[in-house]
Formats: sequence, structure tokens, C-alpha cells
Amino acid sequence: MEMKKLTDEKVFNFINVAFMIFFVAIIALPLWNIVALSFNDAKDALRGGIYFWPRNFSLESYKTVFEDTQIYRAFGISVAKTVIGVVGHTLFTGIMAYGISKQQLIGRNIYMKMGIVTMFFSGGMIPTFLLYRQLGLLNNFWVYIIPVLFSFYDMIIMMNFFRNIPASLEESAEIDGAHPLGIFIRIILPLSLPILATIALFHGVFQWNDYMTANIYVDDRTLYPVQMLLYRLVSENLSPSVASGTNVIRETTSQSLQLATMVVTTVPVVIVYPFLQKYFIKGMMIGSVKE
Repeated sequence: MEMKKLTDEKVFNFINVAFMIFFVAIIALPLWNIVALSFNDAKDALRGGIYFWPRNFSLESYKTVFEDTQIYRAFGISVAKTVIGVVGHTLFTGIMAYGISKQQLIGRNIYMKMGIVTMFFSGGMIPTFLLYRQLGLLNNFWVYIIPVLFSFYDMIIMMNFFRNIPASLEESAEIDGAHPLGIFIRIILPLSLPILATIALFHGVFQWNDYMTANIYVDDRTLYPVQMLLYRLVSENLSPSVASGTNVIRETTSQSLQLATMVVTTVPVVIVYPFLQKYFIKGMMIGSVKE
């Protein structure tokens, strides 16, 4: 019986590992192919047949990308909206989640029902556009920050995490004279690093990859994030030099510039993710939906 159990466990582990290797391969190989193509000579890449390694190594596409001033400005906008957005979203959603986690909160059930409705229904694109115009958010940097300061989905995850923190800690602080905001800042936040890192990673990836906000609500090119710049490159099939009105002629193609820009915009997320992964997994397990 014990031998059969060990055999079944080995078979399960083998199938599990084989499936995960296959799953990782179908995701990683296209990304690696993009990296290989971006480092290959642009004209040579048009012949095809490049899969894992550059045939004629060249940095010309990256030189052209980094010589365009738009990429630096767009990169700065992306970094600014990601950093400010993550800090604001995590703190604002955390404060709301901490309040909602208290059963004695007046109107708690009403707030929960109102929030659940917003998870399934929204005002639609045109009413949202008119509202943003009335608020002065069109062609404004804060259109990236203010509308997404709060997420009910993220609030539920954080709320369930806060409810697992022993109430005796807060009671002890109250006896020592601490007020609710002080308890939240000095006790709750330090104990909630896993869920804070999880929500920060969620929102950070969203902010970094989001281009639809700029596509709909921003016409000023100086406010474009790097993802919107990439979107324009792909959709218009123009090189940065053409888009900026200059006539720089290089040994590049629009495809090679798109690939190089894709790599440049993806690298920051790839670098940051491993440092937050342990918090991400722990936070998701503890803060899973229970209500």
C-alpha cells in the first residue's frame, strides 16, 4: 500500500513538473524570441528564421530608441504615475479596508452592498468621460492617479487580512491611549507587509501596463506614458524618429524599434517582481476572500 502511494506521488510530481515546464515554455519562448529579434540587425531580421539567438548582433534599434527624447519623458511619466499611484492606492484602499473590517462600523452592510454593485456595473465610457471633463482631469497627470485610488476588489482582500489580526493588540493600544489612526499606522501597517506588498504589486503592474487611460483621456503627447508610446508605435507603424518629426535615417525598421521598445518597457517589471514574489504569495494566501 505504501509502495503504491509512493508510486502515485512520483507519477503526480512528474506530470505536475512536465505541465509546469510546458506552461512556462509557451509563455517564455515568445518573450525570448522578441529579445533575440530586438538584438538582431533590423534588415537581416526581415529574412526570418531567428528564434532563440540573434543571427547578426546589433544594438542599432536600442540606440535609436534611446536617442529619441520621447522615450525618456514617457518613461518618467510611467515611473511617476506608478510610484505615486501605488503609494496612494495602497494607503487609501488600506484605510478604507481597515474601517470596513470593523463590525461595529455604522452602515457597514450598506457600504459593502454598494461596493459589490460597482464590481459588476459601471457608468460606462461616455458618462465617465463627461465626469472627468467636469473634474478637469482631461489632459491632466492626475487622471492616472485619482480615478484608481480605490478598488473594492483590493479592499476585500485587505479587509480579510486585517480581520485576522488579533483584536487584543488594538485593545492594548486603546488602553494606552492610542487613537484609531495611530493604531492603523503604528500597529496594523507594520503587521500587514505581505498584503501591502501584494496590493502594491497588483496596482504597480496595472499602472505600468495601462495605456487606455492615456488613449482615451489624454491628447497631450508630453503626458504620454511609455506604454502609450509603444501603443502608438505599434498601431501607427511609425518609428520614434518619424513620430517626432525628425529625419534620422538608421539601419532600423519600425518592427525592430517596436521590439526594442517592448523589451525596454518590460524590463522594470521583470526586475521588481522577484523581490515582491514572496510577499505576493503569502499575501494572497492569507488575504483570500472569505466573505
